[in-house]
Amino acid sequence: MTLLIIIIVLALFFDYINGFHDAANSIATIVATKVLTPFQAVLWAAFFNFLAYWVFGFGVADTVAKTAKTENIDLVVILAGIIAAIIWNLFTWWKGIPSSSSHTLIGGFAGAAIAHAGFNVVNWFKPAKEGDLFPSGVLVVIAFIVLAPLIGMIISYFVSLWLMYSSRKSIYPKIFTVVLMLLVAWFLSTVLTPYEDIKKPRFESEFWAFVCEPGNIKWFLVAIIFYTLAIFNLFFSSFSTAKSETILKKMQLISSASFSLGHGGNDSQKVMGIIAAAVAVYLNTHPNAHMTFGWLDLNVVLPSEKDGVKIEGQMPGWIPLTCYTVIALGTLSGGWKIVKTMGSKITKVNAFEGVVAESAGALTLFTTEHFKIPVSTTHTITGSIIGVGVTKRISAVRWGVTVNLLWAWALTIPVSAAIAALTYYLLKIFL
Repeated sequence: MTLLIIIIVLALFFDYINGFHDAANSIATIVATKVLTPFQAVLWAAFFNFLAYWVFGFGVADTVAKTAKTENIDLVVILAGIIAAIIWNLFTWWKGIPSSSSHTLIGGFAGAAIAHAGFNVVNWFKPAKEGDLFPSGVLVVIAFIVLAPLIGMIISYFVSLWLMYSSRKSIYPKIFTVVLMLLVAWFLSTVLTPYEDIKKPRFESEFWAFVCEPGNIKWFLVAIIFYTLAIFNLFFSSFSTAKSETILKKMQLISSASFSLGHGGNDSQKVMGIIAAAVAVYLNTHPNAHMTFGWLDLNVVLPSEKDGVKIEGQMPGWIPLTCYTVIALGTLSGGWKIVKTMGSKITKVNAFEGVVAESAGALTLFTTEHFKIPVSTTHTITGSIIGVGVTKRISAVRWGVTVNLLWAWALTIPVSAAIAALTYYLLKIFL
């Protein structure tokens, strides 16, 4: 039990590091465009990191918890994985490299598991079953090292073109925008969960239960991002340059808040997943253990399937609440070296580009969270910033800096895995 408590404490410490390491993801563009001061920006980002507690479910947490087969590993594996993730995160923060906290955690977990029981202990790929939206496994996570920034880059590129096209004094961009608004309204009507299908309504009122359903909140946020851009586009051509800049800076508050929500929901869930995996491993070796100690309720149940019947997961309320609180506190601490890299070294960012990059990043995070895919918020926002840079001209992106970031991204999982394996062997000597 002592080792389990140590793992939980270290997991929360990693969550805190994740917050200040990744603060740049949420605030870099809003600081670079001088919409908010650095201190105001971290307060803004931290608030929405925490607010994500009421918006997102536990799909990403479930994916992370199942990185390795919990029945074939021990607590030392998880401890080694967390220590390795902390080491790599602190090193990259010290060097000002915006690496992925998500991938270092999964790489550390997988590397220690391989050192313990070989390659077969890792869930490399699991095809989607009935009820699943997407395949899962470490290979899917690795694929999104490339796909997440690519998706962010493509979305930001096309949103940039949409905005620039709408600045022309012509009726055709407005017609195009209205058609898009109608298509998005139709799409939202197909994905929102009606009251009758809500399993655990938060309120007795049908209206408030529908509005406050976590899955619906997420799609409402997507609608807010899109329709804010769309309404601006309808009137863009009639604004002066100064007026457009003023409005875009206000819009950045919405786009930055949305990205911070996505960051909180995506990254806090990974720590929840590690804690859930640790409890599952402990119960495998202590099946009759009592897991409630006053306020410390550890009755965690991973989603599973038995005799064709799906068993829903369970997580005590204090775990997600603590994870979201800690990552918000970490964000408040900032990560100024990485802010500088993200906000100015990749490409110079103005209010127009800040809105586009953050909106594209938020839409990417909401989509991947919907499919329960743990992605790197760092990779996502970097790809989005590159996307808006490319619309100016290819040379606007400082490709030398970008290539260095790509090397850091490619090395994160294997280096974290190697550190975790070494840490595992060292811990086995003393534990």
